[in-house]
Amino acid sequence: MAGDDFDPSQLGESQQEALGTYTAVTNQEPSAAIPLLERSQWNVQIAIAKFFDGEAPDPVEEARASLASSPAPPTASSHRETLMNGFSPSPRPSNRTRLDAAPRITPQPENQNVYRAPLLLTIFLTPFSILYRLLSGSLGLFAYLFPFLPRMFSRFTGSRVQPRRQRDTTGRRPLNPRDTAARFAREFEEEYGQHDLSFFADGYAQAYDLAKKELRFLLVVLLSPEHDDTLTFVRSTLLSPEVVDYINDPQHKIILWAGSVQDSEAYQVSTALNCSKFPFSAVVAHNPQESSTSMSTIARISGLVPPSVYVPKLRAAISQHSATLERARASRTEQQATRNLREEQNSAYERSLAQDRERARQRREEEEARFRAEREEKAKVEAAERAVQNLEQWRRWRAQSIPPEPSISGEGVSRVSIRMTSGERVVRKFRAEADMEELYAFVECYDILFSDAPSLKASEPQGYEHTYRFRLVSPMPRMVYDLAGGDTIGEKIGRSGNLLVESINDEDDT
Repeated sequence: MAGDDFDPSQLGESQQEALGTYTAVTNQEPSAAIPLLERSQWNVQIAIAKFFDGEAPDPVEEARASLASSPAPPTASSHRETLMNGFSPSPRPSNRTRLDAAPRITPQPENQNVYRAPLLLTIFLTPFSILYRLLSGSLGLFAYLFPFLPRMFSRFTGSRVQPRRQRDTTGRRPLNPRDTAARFAREFEEEYGQHDLSFFADGYAQAYDLAKKELRFLLVVLLSPEHDDTLTFVRSTLLSPEVVDYINDPQHKIILWAGSVQDSEAYQVSTALNCSKFPFSAVVAHNPQESSTSMSTIARISGLVPPSVYVPKLRAAISQHSATLERARASRTEQQATRNLREEQNSAYERSLAQDRERARQRREEEEARFRAEREEKAKVEAAERAVQNLEQWRRWRAQSIPPEPSISGEGVSRVSIRMTSGERVVRKFRAEADMEELYAFVECYDILFSDAPSLKASEPQGYEHTYRFRLVSPMPRMVYDLAGGDTIGEKIGRSGNLLVESINDEDDT
């Protein structure tokens, strides 16, 4: 399943989810991630911890390997010995040199979690604390004056007195890794003067991660200011031109991290790297033979070593491991190129998909606009037809309510001459007390009143409000007779009048 041509569908749902979470955090190829997840029993947290902290050897697998490689039990004939041949040494299987794993160290400040007792409890325990300090001080003074007594006591009791844990008397305040590295660099420069070494300006964990990410060599230098060989080592070996030039050579790809064991982080690093003697140097690098995330210690240099020995040891370790890192870099470069190609293909696909979506959206908007225009045009046509039908129905209905022409002349009758828009002149008598609207209705319904077709009864259209699209004016002098005043025909025109019908356009309304 962990091959290059694995099928993700063979994994279960929980395994696929674990694989997706692991690759999203570590940015590792699935083909390389599945073996680590299998060794971690598909536990994502354990796999991620192994990826960043390095994968320690599995004791179960080591036991199985030792049982598989152990020789067969000796037979009875192999134990037969004579005085002639004596004891013949049995051949021992050759064991392959195994590099020690270099764990990732993340220091925690000693004063990060400080427990403060309540005030009442502190006051209550103050006498006991004072008594304890007096007794411990008296016993310490007694042991200082008579140093043989503790040894005699341990001899009689048969137990070994454990040394008292020394308190930190250096007065160094625990800092975060970046500030600790800056403090070490400053103290190093104050103690040994200007130099050309480029110390990594952050913690060991950050240098560890950078070396793993960029497949570089991490050179760890641990110093103890209280050691007698520290001054000689720094001036004669570490700051020698041969060592400085070799470390600063870009071809060697070395990250230099140094620290003082007086600091908590450097002390934890010395314990993790099995430091046995100061000054101490170690080369840490990625070990793909163990796993895809393993970091191993490929060289250790302890004690006072001259440059003529220090540089060859570094060169031998780096040269021996450079081919392995080059293959890992080539593999990672190929994986990155494949990943970049896949991302470019996905990006091109996303852009093409976005363009298709945009074109589909434009077509959809165009279709909606066309349908909306068609609906609006249809609504306008239906509204116009309905307006014509309502106007025609209203004219027939209004023509039924126009009173007939008065037959008498004189008082109470107005004689009006009207020139229609067609040029026809109509002379008719109206009652003087009739509203002007009756005169307008007569003009509006003239063709229906004098039509030869039989008049059909019509009702007033519902929801229709009629508006006259013409006005009556007198030619000389020009005067407009509108319906705004609500006057009668006699008040407006008098006993007789000559009027013209003028059509009203939409521009005239505005």
